[in-house]
Amino acid sequence: MAAQAAPLGREFAALATVGGRRLAAPVVAGIDAPRRDCAAMDGYAVRSADLVAGITRFREAGTSFAGTATMGELRRGDAWRIMTGAALPDGADRVVMIERCQAWAEGIEVDADPAGKPHVRLQGSDFRAGDVLLHPGALLTPAALVAAAAADVGRVELWRQPNVLLLSTGDEIAAPGTARSRSHLVPDSLGAAIAHLCRSAGAVAPSLLRVGDAPDLIAGACAATDCDVIVVIGGASRGDRDHGRAALASIGLDMAFADVAMKPGKPAWYGRLDTRHVIGLPGNPTAALTVARLFLVPLITGLSGGNAKSALRWRMLGTRTPLQANGPRESFLCAEECIDGVAVFGDQDASGQRRLARSTSLVRRPANAPAIASGSQVPTLDL
Repeated sequence: MAAQAAPLGREFAALATVGGRRLAAPVVAGIDAPRRDCAAMDGYAVRSADLVAGITRFREAGTSFAGTATMGELRRGDAWRIMTGAALPDGADRVVMIERCQAWAEGIEVDADPAGKPHVRLQGSDFRAGDVLLHPGALLTPAALVAAAAADVGRVELWRQPNVLLLSTGDEIAAPGTARSRSHLVPDSLGAAIAHLCRSAGAVAPSLLRVGDAPDLIAGACAATDCDVIVVIGGASRGDRDHGRAALASIGLDMAFADVAMKPGKPAWYGRLDTRHVIGLPGNPTAALTVARLFLVPLITGLSGGNAKSALRWRMLGTRTPLQANGPRESFLCAEECIDGVAVFGDQDASGQRRLARSTSLVRRPANAPAIASGSQVPTLDL
């Protein structure tokens, strides 16, 4: 699937609207930062040559605030009151911090070491106009947005966000908050969760449809929707009412794989319907969430301009409990990260939902892995 996850296309957008998206082109600084030599703290701007010459009393010649556009030249024996971030007047090359200055009849008296720290941020010392600050594929985090804005960049070139259709299937499925009206209904516990995963990976807020267990309804919903990714929730197995695969096959699904040697999530499948990516998730909540985290999130990350493989950042943490030997399928265990490691839950029922309220992580166990003691290091992924 990672090989299929190529970025979808480029577009431009205003910097104020692009948080959480990925760059398609570098962000290049349009200005120097700082724009001019400026004060690193409040104090008085002076000439180092005056301090070396032994001058300690200075005439106060003016004041500079951040944003002051023009100033005169600093003459011998003059000092200029200056605020943090304000540009130095011409001729000044040092700021004496306010704590080392005191007033006298004609100005200020300073106690400063001419060889000490100058407390000046030089023009371009942070970056120069033309410097590349962010590279293609970079995620526009709050920190990245600070850098781009500081570089006087108002618009950026981005990879287009994937449009996703979520199709929750099942005659029993009802919108959360409405199921209690009829005893045969079950709340759609997965739609909101999978939508959140899609958005966090870089997609546009997904469209969510709920359809019954009828092949024509499933096929019709998919055929009529203009999107980049279709996620079929439920109906992934081979039961009498599991129509997801067959419904999509009837309208041209090219299946890439069906059934995965993993637990939970074995019935998962993936294919292409013309240019659209289609992934089938099991109906069991833990299984669906596991498959979505391992397969859907990397797919959307790649389509939105990121590195699909980077969406799976496994960390080694110590398990707080012993883990028994694993069976023939690779297993992914719900767990809660703690200050001293990760606690794997004893109940790993794929249909369980209460446990998910505390689940923060998946712990990976290779097929046929032997039993391990508490404290052993295990691969752990944020859920």
